[in-house]
Amino acid sequence: MTAAELACGLILATARNIPQANAALKNGEWKRSKYTGVELAEKTLGVVGLGRIGALVAQRMSAFGMKVVAYDPYVQPARAAQMGVKVLTLDELLEVSDFITVHLPKTPETLGLIGDEALRKVKPSVRIVNAARGGIVDEEALYSALKEGRVAGAGLDVYAKEPCTDSPLFEFDQVVCTPHLGASTDEAQEKAGIAVARSVRLALAGELVPDAVNVQGGVIAEDVKPGLPLAERLGRIFTALAGEVAVRLDVEVYGEITQHDVKVLELSALKGVFEDVVDETVSYVNAPLFAQERGVEVRLTTSSESADHRNVVTVRGTLASGEEVSVSGTLAGPKHVQKIVAVGDYDVDLALAEHMVVLRYEDRPGVVGTVGRILGEAGINIAGMQVARAAVGGEALAVLTVDDTVSSAVLGEVAAEIGATSARSVNLI
Repeated sequence: MTAAELACGLILATARNIPQANAALKNGEWKRSKYTGVELAEKTLGVVGLGRIGALVAQRMSAFGMKVVAYDPYVQPARAAQMGVKVLTLDELLEVSDFITVHLPKTPETLGLIGDEALRKVKPSVRIVNAARGGIVDEEALYSALKEGRVAGAGLDVYAKEPCTDSPLFEFDQVVCTPHLGASTDEAQEKAGIAVARSVRLALAGELVPDAVNVQGGVIAEDVKPGLPLAERLGRIFTALAGEVAVRLDVEVYGEITQHDVKVLELSALKGVFEDVVDETVSYVNAPLFAQERGVEVRLTTSSESADHRNVVTVRGTLASGEEVSVSGTLAGPKHVQKIVAVGDYDVDLALAEHMVVLRYEDRPGVVGTVGRILGEAGINIAGMQVARAAVGGEALAVLTVDDTVSSAVLGEVAAEIGATSARSVNLI
């Protein structure tokens, strides 16, 4: 809520030049005409990322008479409509918005999302606010757009490198800057202190600490603990493959591990599912709340029977279109090596890596060579690769582990060259 309120404040400040007028008046200057602003009523606010914070901003700014549109591939249009928000593509949002506010997590996919290309599609009267994560708005591209008059103003609370005390953006009078004050309120600090105290109490009592970074302590069976990071990573892979939030999500746990309470594996998978969807820290406490907010039905299924592996975890989701997406993984050997063992109906056997690519295409000679050539020309090394198919000449699936993030441009080239029906980049860093 504190970050949402600050974003609203920056929208108001950029619209009415409040900080600049305040500084001028205190410097003995009465310049009413210089700081003439614009009204918010009947203007269009583009919310990039309609998670909890983005939704709060949309709700609050609607009260100012603003028309709110949003871009968020993980929000169903019906859910947005309940909030009075129309979902658009990013290009459509850029073209129609008078104000743009960013509320996305920082991932390889969102880094530089509002960059030079995007800023050439906006109205010259647009004002851009970023109180989410530094780097989502490309600061060099924003500087050029302001310098050339392609953007009217900006409100920034976060920066690519922090602390930031010297930026070319500071030279613009129409840029309002604050030093990462998103959570800097007395109330937020008090809530954080209470949360820490509760976590310490749980840890001292030997119970699960839901918001712990490594979740090492707690009343969790020793055999279950190694599965927590696996389930979380499978959740992140599911989100990358689906490209949207499922309407129903099934976490399936099979094998001898189910003799223990494995509810925490469901929470871990949910945590991963929303890790790259919302711009807030996702924990074992709030992950189910994110699912509830987005109307996701979540179920846990367990069975002691596991045909091919000692234990296996599957994250399976049904999308709004009825399409089903699933990914399965297991832990191998005494070192608990995390492996992906299935994507949908295709069996694979590949160790998980920080950077992966999943391709679906028509099985034919030369595809593997083409993929290798394009990635090689882009300077991306292939660490491992597994190809699976149902029948000769039918659909094939390839899972690659690579050493670096595959950009959307390179991934698009691969998809075009091989005629892929689906091409997804997975980043688990």
